Amino acid sequence: GALLALSKPPGLPILGRPGDLSLDVLLPALRRRLSLTAELHVVKAPAREYSGLVLLSSCYHTTKKLQQFFTNARLRGQYPATYRAVTVGVPAEVEGEICTGLCWQQHGDRAMVVPVPAPGCHSLARKDVKSTLTHYRVLRAVGGCALLQLRPRTAFPEQLQVHLTLLLCPALGDHEHSSRVGRVLGVPFFLTPETTPTCTQVLDKELLSQLGLSPWQLHHLPLHIHLQELVLP
Repeated sequence: GALLALSKPPGLPILGRPGDLSLDVLLPALRRRLSLTAELHVVKAPAREYSGLVLLSSCYHTTKKLQQFFTNARLRGQYPATYRAVTVGVPAEVEGEICTGLCWQQHGDRAMVVPVPAPGCHSLARKDVKSTLTHYRVLRAVGGCALLQLRPRTAFPEQLQVHLTLLLCPALGDHEHSSRVGRVLGVPFFLTPETTPTCTQVLDKELLSQLGLSPWQLHHLPLHIHLQELVLP
């Protein structure tokens, strides 16, 4: 009917600045290629850094109806979106939930998303901090890495990356938050964002060899978080 699904590569934004490549810029060409008469709208799509499912609609009313459904589903405690992630490290528990407050915090000339483990009622009421929740399950683990299923109940920028660092298992290719997980004698621990500048993810020699990468190629490694499934009403 009115729906169209695509698979988006990592690094492609949904909306971009004038002159930049984005999904929005590509929609008119896609519409012509598929000989569609109506304009295409984005119903649901992963963040710029993520890969995976993009749901488009050629009907404005369908778009609004589905967007409202996704919002309502989260409020009811349902999980309409399922992600997969490859992590560096294996969670201690096979299945569980990550629940924490998240907020934007200014560090010098840049803003970053940081966890607030015990947000106060006033900060939540003012919406300075948002309470966030992600359910995770380990699907497979090998060689010190894991394949995780992630089902976020809330929506906040970079939520999945921050939640994975709180598990002490940052996503493979996360050059924004992985520096917050330190190691002493092989044991991981969490570092506060204030003390850890953002840097290219550091991987051990064995994992680099398995990936077929050299250390100077690491900054090209994309974020391994993928929107795999959307449940529709």
